[in-house]
Amino acid sequence: MNFASRLIRWQRQHGRHDLPWQGQDAYRVWLSEIMLQQTQVATVIPYYQRFVASFPTVAALAAATEDEVLAHWSGLGYYARGRNLHKAARIVVEKFDGEFPRQLDDILELPGIGRSTAAAICALAYHERRAILDGNVKRVLARWCGIEGWAGNKKVEEQLWQQAESLLPPRDIAIYTQALMDIGATVCTRGKPKCGECPVNADCVALNSNRIAELPTPRPKKSVPERHATFLLLMHNNDILLEKRPGSGIWGGLWCPPQIDDGQGVAEDYLQRNGIEVSERIDLPEFAHTFTHFKLHITPVLLRVARKPLRVQQAGSLWIDVEEALRGAIPTPVRKVLKQLERRLG
Repeated sequence: MNFASRLIRWQRQHGRHDLPWQGQDAYRVWLSEIMLQQTQVATVIPYYQRFVASFPTVAALAAATEDEVLAHWSGLGYYARGRNLHKAARIVVEKFDGEFPRQLDDILELPGIGRSTAAAICALAYHERRAILDGNVKRVLARWCGIEGWAGNKKVEEQLWQQAESLLPPRDIAIYTQALMDIGATVCTRGKPKCGECPVNADCVALNSNRIAELPTPRPKKSVPERHATFLLLMHNNDILLEKRPGSGIWGGLWCPPQIDDGQGVAEDYLQRNGIEVSERIDLPEFAHTFTHFKLHITPVLLRVARKPLRVQQAGSLWIDVEEALRGAIPTPVRKVLKQLERRLG
């Protein structure tokens, strides 16, 4: 039996069959594929279920506000995914009458969708013969084919694409595609792979040459830049001041406390500039939040104000009860800080 046949047989017997997006329409497959980018299945499932409950169709997602979409995405990270999902839903409604497109080229034109994601939608929802190449599949193919080099290198990635295309079976493409993803996620894992359970271990180059630990070649190490910021937690009774971030950036479109980055002055400058009188200041413990490309050290400063200053009661600013804010579109570090405040408030 060839590579694909063995994977298909393994999938039917040992693969995952209870994921909530399996066997669903293109909308749900698309949603799951976007959520699963750089995020584990166990983390995605509850987000996916809440999302589908609130936005059961592309039209429902398109009709929602960005704040509503990002509130459902809050905590999942990589927020550009949520913003692009919302934009894409509106395009599907405007351009395709609310029917998720079937043509690969049309799918590729939607924001936030690349070659592998588009192919996965076509394979899983429409049973088209398309090759995928997500992180798990890259690892499986790099090991089984013995492909050296970091997969982020264009030449190496092209080699992997060529292998992915050449190994496609003539039929059962949805089962095969799911098998590739399941093998990578549950058997051919990054650390401690279960080679004895792998259906294609007999002719795996990495296993036979004792290079499982070496392949795929890891990303070249770079020092992670470190940055510092101060969160100004302006409190009036149980209300906190939040500001909506611009549409672009790591927290684009999300609600955050006023933030002072390195080199942007100190808290007193912000307070003076906005005419804010503080009755109490409490410096809370610093903590770190790590992004893909840098680490952010955050110092939360609790500032109690006697009255809500008019200068910050403007578009893009909002005084909101802490408990209500926790249900909104806020990033993970802000959620952490607000939960601490909630405990303080009793």
